[in-house]
Amino acid sequence: MGLKPEGSSELLIGGKLVPGSGGTFDIVNPATEEIVGQAADATVADMDDAIAAARTAFDTTSWSRDHAFRATCLRQLRDALQGHIEELREVTIAEVGAPVFLTSGPQLEGPIADLGYFADLAESYEWETDLGEAKPMGIKNSRRLQREAAGVVGAITPWNFPHQINFAKIGPALAAGCTVVLKPAPDTPWCAALVGKVAAEETDIPDGVLNVVTSSDHQVGAALSSDPRVDVVSFTGSTATGRKVMAAAAESLKRCFLELGGKSAFIVLDDADLASACSMAAFGVVTHAGQGCAMTTRLVVPREKYDEAIALTRDSMAGLQPGDPANKGTVCGPVISAVQRDRVLGYIELAKTEGGVIETGGGRPAGRDKGFFVEPTLISGVDNSSRVAQEEIFGPVLVILPHDGDDDAIAIANDSIYGLSGAVWGTDPDRIRKVVDGVRTGTMAVNGGIWYAADVPFGGYKQSGIGREMGVAGFEEYLETKAVATPA
Repeated sequence: MGLKPEGSSELLIGGKLVPGSGGTFDIVNPATEEIVGQAADATVADMDDAIAAARTAFDTTSWSRDHAFRATCLRQLRDALQGHIEELREVTIAEVGAPVFLTSGPQLEGPIADLGYFADLAESYEWETDLGEAKPMGIKNSRRLQREAAGVVGAITPWNFPHQINFAKIGPALAAGCTVVLKPAPDTPWCAALVGKVAAEETDIPDGVLNVVTSSDHQVGAALSSDPRVDVVSFTGSTATGRKVMAAAAESLKRCFLELGGKSAFIVLDDADLASACSMAAFGVVTHAGQGCAMTTRLVVPREKYDEAIALTRDSMAGLQPGDPANKGTVCGPVISAVQRDRVLGYIELAKTEGGVIETGGGRPAGRDKGFFVEPTLISGVDNSSRVAQEEIFGPVLVILPHDGDDDAIAIANDSIYGLSGAVWGTDPDRIRKVVDGVRTGTMAVNGGIWYAADVPFGGYKQSGIGREMGVAGFEEYLETKAVATPA
């Protein structure tokens, strides 16, 4: 696309747009494999400066105590970004490979609008709670609880939904009164860098409150987990990396929020509309080439309808072929990189060795010599113990599994180290409720219901993470509680 937005090759540190000490690094368009520009390449020294700026801003300014001012700044940021929406849309398609239709929702416009929710929350939240009087040890006291900002937040974000995840951390952290150092993924630095530029030039956010550090070196982000000046680390990414983040954070006992992997189950009950359920499961796993931690990648269907479900799902997936993400009709764009493409293809080959049958897809699409595309792929013939049914693939790959009744379906869904998301299709409300209650997961969609919204907490059970993002629960991840007693 040849796009290079003004200011996209600069860091935001201490209120100033500065070059990276490591120079720049290339950004590759995953749909064309072309270099579309460069991003600032920060070093550990740059990260050190950013952490110092965030620490100073938290410790020496009134940012953490001025709730109304924070709300004003968040609305300024929202409005300014909406003024750059087409530039941001072009960036998102170019470096993320996101289908353009998604940029009207969770890939861009939705997360920016959600900043308004957190601005409102900063103003309406009950920052103090009166606990009334009590007589501990016979002494009459008045007590209250104060909620206060937790401090400096290190936010480490991935490449798959960069705006959604960046703003799900920036929004509540700033609203809570924290200062932030954002380290985005090396694959999608522009999405964050342009936000830093807009924040610096078009808002009243004080110097050092928001810092954006792009880098090709993952160790630059790792510094946020270990630095004692950082009070909270908020990480979204793989479970394997999340373990390392948590271990590093343990050295200084900092609060650690982790949103990690998933291998979510889409359960179809025997009274469901099978065609609609299979079509929805196919569409969901193909959208954005399956690059979403909360996507349902195991389709669990009644055994007596297994063959029919395979045929219905195969036909739906075959009709959703990869395409240019800039085209409005594209649902399945490229995966993010050659490394990710080869990883996905490796899992498909693994499925064959595990006895799986490739019902559709299974390779690179014909006629697309350029771009990191993978065909939508349906795998049958494996059980839930197979690696392709247990491990997160992060591509347009769906494993279809048979179940022997509602209890067995719940057991299959729960037979996973993950517990991030899920879905159930059926008609009997009591049976649906039993599945919803029985599956140990952070979100459940019933018959196509959509849980994603600014006011809905998102996060997982088990090895899908710790804590919640979005909603009041996500906001409170960035707060401390102080108890105050005064003699009455």
